[in-house]
Amino acid sequence: MLKPLADFFKGKKVLILGFGREGISTYHFIRDIYPKMPLTIADQRDLTVLNDKNVTLVCGNGYLNCVNDFDIVMKSPGISFRDVEVKGNTLIECQTDLFLKYAPSRKIGITGSKGKTTTSTLVYEMLKAANLNACLIGNIGVPVFEELKKVTADTIAVIEMSSHQLEFTRTSPEVAIFTNIYEEHLDHYKGGFAGYANAKLNIVRYQKENNTFIYNANQGLDNVFDLNTIAANRVGVEACAELPFELHNEHLLGKHNRQDVLFAFEAARLFGVTKEQAEAAVSHFSGIENRMENIGEYRGVTFYNDCIATIPHSVICAAEALKNVDTLIFGGMDRGLDYKEFEAYLINSDIKNLIGIPETGHKICETLRQKSNKNIYSACDLEDAVKYAFLHTEKSKICLLSPAASSYNIYKSFEEKGKHYKQLVKKYGE
Repeated sequence: MLKPLADFFKGKKVLILGFGREGISTYHFIRDIYPKMPLTIADQRDLTVLNDKNVTLVCGNGYLNCVNDFDIVMKSPGISFRDVEVKGNTLIECQTDLFLKYAPSRKIGITGSKGKTTTSTLVYEMLKAANLNACLIGNIGVPVFEELKKVTADTIAVIEMSSHQLEFTRTSPEVAIFTNIYEEHLDHYKGGFAGYANAKLNIVRYQKENNTFIYNANQGLDNVFDLNTIAANRVGVEACAELPFELHNEHLLGKHNRQDVLFAFEAARLFGVTKEQAEAAVSHFSGIENRMENIGEYRGVTFYNDCIATIPHSVICAAEALKNVDTLIFGGMDRGLDYKEFEAYLINSDIKNLIGIPETGHKICETLRQKSNKNIYSACDLEDAVKYAFLHTEKSKICLLSPAASSYNIYKSFEEKGKHYKQLVKKYGE
């Protein structure tokens, strides 16, 4: 299985672009095959600690300038090519594309602006409940190359795919799930939303007629994509559709989670999973960290961490699912999203305390003050927001952190922001 992929790199001038989790995984994979093959690694950070005499390092602010000097560029997902012009015969590649091309396993791919982690996990758990040989990889935190040596023809690889991982992917999985699409990552792509949507479409663009495309029938994806160009068998999923089993799980509240369950079952049953096996998997689902995560009751207030909600739609879904939200903490990096509908929702909602943190939170609060008499507070940081929430949230009700923005203005990731929030809640809740 590895020989065709090994041949792909053989004799080529290769650049590993970005040396985070996926870049490191690519490096180790190539090194296992070609221990002395000359490689170049480029990253904005200093990588001088890497001890490999056959590696050339390109570090610092100009690290992207070397892209066109190579035959193959293995690009890490987080690096934007918005301002990069690819010339000549340089091939921009990624782990996702190569896994889809060369891994012998069967493959289920899941993408969408939101819900892809929950859906991917549910698909995996349903397959495991049916005693099928499955792995859960990709954007969920496990680079796909980590499984290349383990998967066989009997393996079903469940692959969470971000738009960044799909941007340079030219192969599609046999089963593709598209949960939804909203404005997101507008600062990453040429053409803004159009570039983002075009990257997402690669999950289904190269499917064959005997493949399956499972999509959100409620959203009107045909307004974003021409579904008639898709060769695969299309299966539209509606949030109001009848589930073949009972859904009683506090980690799957709300219509959006119900639809994720439907997406997962539509995929799993293609591999022989029964409704009883799917129900068992759903009943044992333990939730996703940072997604409507109940972190406990402190001083009579229940605190929820929803840091994975980086767009307004996700915040609205969480608030409506929980129903008892008295305080909402929101805000983060300004990426040019349109917040008009979100502001209107907050004004008309039953949420009494609206706490904004930099950057977008302050801008939204400024607008809300002109239109609403609610308790609106611009916190200087997350710690200030938590302290204010303890003072103003009514007991027996909920304080929800759901940013409607990315975390990169202050934190390395939404996971880091969520961890800090949980620490602060416990610190001031004692």
